[in-house]
Amino acid sequence: MVTQNGTVLVTGLASQSQDMEAVLGRILLLCLIGLTHANTAPVIHDDTHFVCEDTPIGAYAFTINATDAENHPLTYYLPDPNAVYFKVVKNNGSVFVQRQLDREDTPVNKTLFKVLATDYDLNDAVALRYSIVEVFPASGTSLFSIGARNGEVRLMGPLNHTSLSTFYRLKINATDGGGRCYYNETVYHSSTAISFISVEDVPDLNPQFLNLPITVRVEENSPVGLSVFEVLAIDPDRGLGYEIIFSIEHSTEDGLFKISSDGGVISVMSSIDREVIGNEVTLTIKAVESKPDIHGVYASTTANMTINILDVNDNKPEFYKCDDSGDEPSCTIASNFTAEVFEHSGSVPINMMVKDMDQITETELSLEGADKDLFSVEPQFPLSQSKVQLLVKQRDKLDFEKTHQMILKVIAKDQGNSSFVTTATVTINIKDTNDNSPEFPQDMYKLKVAEHTPAETIIANITAEDPDTMDQGNLTYSLKPQSILSLFDVNPNTGAVYVKNQTLLDHEVRSLHSATLEARDTDGKSGSTSLEITVTDINDQPPVINRDPYVGFVQEGEQFELQIEATDADELDTPNSQIVFAIEPNMYSDNFTIDPHTGVLRNRGDLDREAVDPSLKGKIKLNVTATDMGTPPLSTMVTVIIDIGDINDNVPQFEKSSYNFSVKEGEKGALVGSVFAEDLDQTIDFNRLSFYIIDGSFGSFIIRTIAEDIGFRGNISVDPDIELDYESPRKHFKLQVEAADLEQEKAVTIVEINVLDVNDERPEFKPMAPVTVKENTTLTGGVGNFTAVDRDGHHSLIYELQSIKCRCNGTFSPCDWFILEPTGEVKVNPEQTLDYELCDQALVEAWAVDEYTEKGENSSATTGEMVINIEDINDNAPEFTHSKLLFVVVSETASKGTSVAKVNATDHDSGINAQIEFKVTGVQFENTNNQTSDMKMLFEVVTTQQKDSYIGIIQTTGGLDLKLKGKYLVTVAATDTGGLSTSTVVGIFTVDESYQVELRFTSNKAEVEKNKDNIIRVAVGAIMLAYFLYSNGTALTSTEVQSMITVPEHFVVLEQLGLLYIGSTSMTGPDADPIEYALLGMVGGLVIVLAVLTTSLVCTRRTYRRKLKAAKAMNTASLVASANQKSGPVVPGTNKYTMEGANPVLNCNIDTAMVLDLDEDSSDVDKVSLNSLDLNDDMTLSEKDTKPVMQMIQEEDDDEGNGPPEYIEPLGAALAQRGQKKGAEKPPMGFSNPIFSTTDL
Repeated sequence: MVTQNGTVLVTGLASQSQDMEAVLGRILLLCLIGLTHANTAPVIHDDTHFVCEDTPIGAYAFTINATDAENHPLTYYLPDPNAVYFKVVKNNGSVFVQRQLDREDTPVNKTLFKVLATDYDLNDAVALRYSIVEVFPASGTSLFSIGARNGEVRLMGPLNHTSLSTFYRLKINATDGGGRCYYNETVYHSSTAISFISVEDVPDLNPQFLNLPITVRVEENSPVGLSVFEVLAIDPDRGLGYEIIFSIEHSTEDGLFKISSDGGVISVMSSIDREVIGNEVTLTIKAVESKPDIHGVYASTTANMTINILDVNDNKPEFYKCDDSGDEPSCTIASNFTAEVFEHSGSVPINMMVKDMDQITETELSLEGADKDLFSVEPQFPLSQSKVQLLVKQRDKLDFEKTHQMILKVIAKDQGNSSFVTTATVTINIKDTNDNSPEFPQDMYKLKVAEHTPAETIIANITAEDPDTMDQGNLTYSLKPQSILSLFDVNPNTGAVYVKNQTLLDHEVRSLHSATLEARDTDGKSGSTSLEITVTDINDQPPVINRDPYVGFVQEGEQFELQIEATDADELDTPNSQIVFAIEPNMYSDNFTIDPHTGVLRNRGDLDREAVDPSLKGKIKLNVTATDMGTPPLSTMVTVIIDIGDINDNVPQFEKSSYNFSVKEGEKGALVGSVFAEDLDQTIDFNRLSFYIIDGSFGSFIIRTIAEDIGFRGNISVDPDIELDYESPRKHFKLQVEAADLEQEKAVTIVEINVLDVNDERPEFKPMAPVTVKENTTLTGGVGNFTAVDRDGHHSLIYELQSIKCRCNGTFSPCDWFILEPTGEVKVNPEQTLDYELCDQALVEAWAVDEYTEKGENSSATTGEMVINIEDINDNAPEFTHSKLLFVVVSETASKGTSVAKVNATDHDSGINAQIEFKVTGVQFENTNNQTSDMKMLFEVVTTQQKDSYIGIIQTTGGLDLKLKGKYLVTVAATDTGGLSTSTVVGIFTVDESYQVELRFTSNKAEVEKNKDNIIRVAVGAIMLAYFLYSNGTALTSTEVQSMITVPEHFVVLEQLGLLYIGSTSMTGPDADPIEYALLGMVGGLVIVLAVLTTSLVCTRRTYRRKLKAAKAMNTASLVASANQKSGPVVPGTNKYTMEGANPVLNCNIDTAMVLDLDEDSSDVDKVSLNSLDLNDDMTLSEKDTKPVMQMIQEEDDDEGNGPPEYIEPLGAALAQRGQKKGAEKPPMGFSNPIFSTTDL
């Protein structure tokens, strides 16, 4: 296809050609043709070309056939990706291969597919961008890419079905260009799609052997057709599994084995002889796939296997005669062998070899013949090929003079097969040797000669005889020992002995000489005789001193005497033999004298060893001469060494009277210093010194004695088992060191040692008092400092943090509220805020580290701890326990001080910051029409405390308006000491006393509890007084209550709960005031005296009843007596403490601590009136306002004979079962208030 800009798209089709034996690949070529001065684009005529994938690099591929209507010159280009594989000649369009082609793999950078996403927005939002966000498996992440704008998914790396994954899952994301309109924020939307790519396998792998290479074994002579081994091979291409064809590509021995082409079974093809073909045969096995691969080639592989040929004993041993004269030795089978040997030889060379062609041989060699006992054959048990030797066992019988030839037979027998026997004959010719030595007629010859006889004078002629014919006239003579040759010698051919040196022939030197005359034949054998030669004397010798030198010994201070002896070889009693002695002068000669005739040497005075030069070590040398009396006189000099023995006559001496040294602490065995002492005695026995520490060491030091060239040195060192401590009290030592010789002559010196400080002590923390820091602090300075001490004098301490833990809710856990500086200063972490309400204490643990430590651990043994108490500040406002509260009050009974409701509040701060004060800040009234109006302060609140919670008792400040129907909205504020405040609104419903309902039960407590869990107490025959209200505050009369709950389906349930009677109560008017009667009596006068008396009687009766009721209430109050009563038990339901004047109202719920949150710790109980409608914390609204949920606000009437009062609260659940009244416009709602029971009886 040709486009207007001249771009030509050429696509290829896949096909196969058996002639080409190659697969033609698909080639995508984009040819860009440049045009000049043309109005129309060039036209490419052939857009499809086929190229073999095995076309070599540089070969011609095809030519692009293009024309131009204007006949302008054309320029050809190949754009990517095909420009990598081909190159085009720009001026003629010829295309050549420039990179190896491979059809198998999908080419890299090829577009696999294209994704398309649509966006119905306008403007920039439709500019979609594509990306691959995930590839599974992850190893394929780099194999794929996607065009950010066009969505084309391309292959970026080669695929491989075998070694890589066979499929890939791509998660592709499309994101629009984003947009914004009303809001100044660009909004982007995106969507993802999943694409699966399967990689198809192609036949591109060679077969693989499963059990080759291998080595197998087969016996020689095995039958033809015997199966030897089965070769296994597979096609590793997955899913293809082409059949394998087997063949033997090569064999080291042709024709021995064959292989089945389909099964790979190797079997014997012809007879096998190991001795011919060798021990093994190597086969090259070829496996070929039955179908061609992607290149059109039948894939194949080869492997070697070795077949070991096992030997069978099928050959007898044979003798061979070998010729070593050529380049390679040649051996032939032989049965006769000839050898020549010298007499008395140890072996006979016969050039024989024995062979057994079998691999494992059991050949035995033996000898036969008349002379077999003289020889032995080796080896007796040869290997498959061994050289045979004959050894002579009796050499003396192998004598040429006795016999000249011997014949033996060598027999080789195969022990594995007795029939395999071979015999060889060996002829041995014996050769003569020189085996006799020369002999002299006499064993000794005595000769004489005068001293100084002239040289060459013959003393005697002596010859020897040798029976060997080869040695006749061939003997050689010599004179021994070598020392005699300076005086005498012998003619080597004739045996004539003659004088050799006239001067050395001296009687005074030696008058008798002994020599040995030796005769030797041609073979080196010898014979000898002894010569004794006497030299006669002449006078020619000077005196001779019998010793040189003379050595004498004398202790210093003693007498010395030594005799010098000399002799003269001249004739005795003549001047030539008379001797005179004298001393030659030197440094020490004046200290001695010598007798000239006797030669006795003596000292002239006392000898002192220390006066002698020490280098002489006490030895004095004198030269003494001995001179004869002849003319001219002859003399001889001798050295006399006089050793003057030393005695211990000197005491040791120290070089110094005192020494000062220093040593570092902690270094065991360290050298401290050395002392020096000397003993002037000159022998080791008396000047050898030993050093001792006799005082002041305290077991800390030792001293070692070392000899010097002059004197001795004492090395003082620290005891290897002791470690000096600078920090200990003993850091200075004053030692007394003693030097003593072997005889305990002594000297003492003082050695002072100072112990130097080494940084080896671990830091220690000082006790640390807790520190305090306020919460929410912004303090940048330190909260506290760790302080550690180090007993070392030179140290540098830094501090490292071990841990920081905060105590939160009583438990320590890691935190990061503080940081530790290297100086030990602890600071508040500026990135954290301290909050007392979260954690009230922190514990910082740190290590102290000495940077200058030289030895041992550099950190403290234990961590230092800093306790940081976090101080509370007033940063929390009070919080009410309930955010919405509703209460009910009977308007007729409300008076000043009547408790009508309560609120609870807490403050998360502590101490004085947690104290709360309640205050009524506003009162509104909401009528039944939901209209709200402001009211005066009809209520006030009294603050009490119970543990950590504060309670506000809401009381009336006066009577309530009976005409108002609805509820009061009372705003209560809770304020802490810091002025932080929180408000809540309390709703208080009003109800008329006429709506009081009487309930009577017959069931006892156990039965009621068994039947209904929410009934707390039931009194048999008890009368309960209650009020029933809807959730909007509307009260129900007893008739309405009775009609609602007496429906048979509901009443049956209530009857089972013990309900006996439902009705109204008779209202009792207000008590008459006696003062009013008194006033009326005064005004009416005597006319109404009778009325006054009657009225007084009535009042008296009422007072009596009131006292009875108060006594009964007092008995009840004693059960819940509080510790803070002032004048008696608190009477529940009254505003008085004493029986007199009490207003006894029997409360249904007498647990005042639970109802009003007043306990024995309350300080305000005596201030609060208990004649009230109490708080109801659990109010239940009707479900969907369709069924009134009511709980009775109950009172108990006085009923004689019924025993102690019991209480119940069952009717809420029962009344809740009643359905909505037909025709009602607004379903009534009821509130439950179990505390609402304080109506007078």
